[in-house]
Amino acid sequence: MRFLHRASPWRELFAGDSLPDPATLPDLLAPLRETLASLGPHPDLADAHAWQSTLVEALVRLDLPGWRIAQLISDHNAWLYRRAIRLAEIEMRGQGWGAPPVGYCVLVLGSGGRHESLLAPDQDNAMIIDDYPDARHVEIDGYFQSLGERFTARLDAAGIPLCQGHVMARWPMWRKRLSEWQRQLEIWSAERRVKRVQQANILLDFTPVHGDEGLAEGLRDWVAERLPAAGLFLDEMAALLDEQPVALDRFGRLAGSLEGAPHERALNLKHQALLPLVAAVRLLALRHGVRETDTRRRLVALVARQAIDTATCRALTAAHGRLQGLLLSEQRRNLAAGRAADGWVDVAHLGEDQHLLLRHDLQQIRSLQKRARRT
Repeated sequence: MRFLHRASPWRELFAGDSLPDPATLPDLLAPLRETLASLGPHPDLADAHAWQSTLVEALVRLDLPGWRIAQLISDHNAWLYRRAIRLAEIEMRGQGWGAPPVGYCVLVLGSGGRHESLLAPDQDNAMIIDDYPDARHVEIDGYFQSLGERFTARLDAAGIPLCQGHVMARWPMWRKRLSEWQRQLEIWSAERRVKRVQQANILLDFTPVHGDEGLAEGLRDWVAERLPAAGLFLDEMAALLDEQPVALDRFGRLAGSLEGAPHERALNLKHQALLPLVAAVRLLALRHGVRETDTRRRLVALVARQAIDTATCRALTAAHGRLQGLLLSEQRRNLAAGRAADGWVDVAHLGEDQHLLLRHDLQQIRSLQKRARRT
């Protein structure tokens, strides 16, 4: 599969059109082999999605770190996307719509676009359509509107819910020709507007999952070339980091916002740890023309551009991995107890060493935020 440019055999698991054949896996991977056998070779979308938590348990038994499991969750979700899109195309052909009238590419955004999904994400997606004459807009966009509605509805029925913020290819805002996406980013990045920066933040963590990858690369080229010079836009992105404080008080003790907390021991490590780290790294990556999307690779690329040093890269990469691991463990615990998989972590579940490491990691993220604001 050309989309993910994998550096690890693990990333090949869900790269094909079909699921891996359990018989091809060695005894060393028995937990994975057993769970694939239990699913069967041709599950429907709903069964394949429901199986994901079982997959995660098998990967935990194999002692994979949380960051690697997050990559594989993302890859499995991308496999579900591709399956849903292909089924929608087949359905449309059967109803007389024919083949797609021009090239297109479906993007997954957000944590999925960064290959950093944990359990129970909703949909965040977009579509790039190859350029076509304005005179054919009703015909061509009508096809892709229907395709977007159909594949997002299939994913929703399978258990990946529709985005409540309407960030999906079924809506015109997130379905455009390549030239229109470039013009949209020109508008968003021309001045300091909070809403425009927030929308760009969603779009800019993208990866292609189906269709013509060249369209996605065309957009990525434009972003890497143009956005480093968008000073006012990047300044507003830096200012928004103040709205994502980490879960520390002024004395460096663990202390998060209790708004919406399930209990007084809860810390929202998604919104007060992981996302502040992701946002600061994204800002630095945009300033320096980094083309990578996932946080770990962005950090390495920032070292190559001398934006951060190697020690900082190692510390933040480790922090990112530990946060993913803590959140994934808590989500697994919640699901086993019949609760929702969310971004809250019960600090009572943390050992003394985990408390110390969490404080250290949050201090590193706070320092990175300061650097990103002043760069």
